[in-house]
Amino acid sequence: MEVTLRIVGAAEGRRLNRHYRKKPYPTNVLSFPYGKNRGDVVLCHPVIAREARAQGKMLAAHYAHLVLHGLLHLRGYEHEKKREAERMERLEIRLLARAGFGNPYTVE
Repeated sequence: MEVTLRIVGAAEGRRLNRHYRKKPYPTNVLSFPYGKNRGDVVLCHPVIAREARAQGKMLAAHYAHLVLHGLLHLRGYEHEKKREAERMERLEIRLLARAGFGNPYTVE
């Protein structure tokens, strides 16, 4: 898999989210697949840092989760439907545990 990871500020995150998702605010992660096994993952640092603080998570752990989340989107995983979301969450939990990170869906 060939992936470009970009970390952007709030203004660029807002522009990208508005343009591609029609949402007027920056979001934590956006994924842009192109071609087979290729894509971009864009991470918005101010949003990620704010979420980590609010959720009492280590910044590195939150970044690890969101990078993985973005990569799974590039691989075709979605979470629009409950069953899809549960499948994706289980995979995220398992893969993050292998990397030494806790469950991102629990507050510790």
